[in-house]
Amino acid sequence: MPQEAGASEPPEAQRAPVAPVAPIELVDLATLSALAHPRRQRVLQHLTLHGPATSTTLARALGLNTGSTSYHLRELARYGFVEETGGTATGHRERWWRAVPGDRRFPPRSRQSPGMRHVMDELNHHAYTADLELFERLQRDADDGPWADAFPCSRGTVRLTLPELREFFEEYIALLTRYKRPESETPPGARTLLTRFLAFPAPEPTGDSGAGRKHDPAHNRREADPS
Repeated sequence: MPQEAGASEPPEAQRAPVAPVAPIELVDLATLSALAHPRRQRVLQHLTLHGPATSTTLARALGLNTGSTSYHLRELARYGFVEETGGTATGHRERWWRAVPGDRRFPPRSRQSPGMRHVMDELNHHAYTADLELFERLQRDADDGPWADAFPCSRGTVRLTLPELREFFEEYIALLTRYKRPESETPPGARTLLTRFLAFPAPEPTGDSGAGRKHDPAHNRREADPS
């Protein structure tokens, strides 16, 4: 996707193939707190989608002031989420920033301290809210071109053990990785797509209302139909 109007990407910041990296679990509370800030999440998402930018172009795109944006960029860089890419070919030096790619994961809830759970709840709340608002807005404002149909979604159920759920998730990550490729290998007409994965255990039936349904295979199949 193009950058904001008026911005040009420095030559040395052109995207290059990124080698696969091992998953990194974020367990440091200060790191999670830095990431949980809603404005930093917006900055990081913009860099991920649009490529390298300066604090000035980011501030213009996100409706922030340059000083605030510079501060959030420095904090993100402090914890390894963004990095400087170098200056432009013009006489004066500008600080260009880019998102640092990686497979970053959060510790499971069972291993989170009370303080970490509070931070994770804040991070997830802002992230989920922003994602849903963006999905709804883009779908609503989509024109009648071919990309108007580029909003697939599915709601369903599946019965899994915890080990099977972990395997299911890793297969999903592997599928995403299979389609990640450098721009030189991306076919014409491709666009950046936002992908999200969300799974959670269904509430346990209470009283007699769930009798006969918890282990009903037919009910499970009906719920698994995509919508």
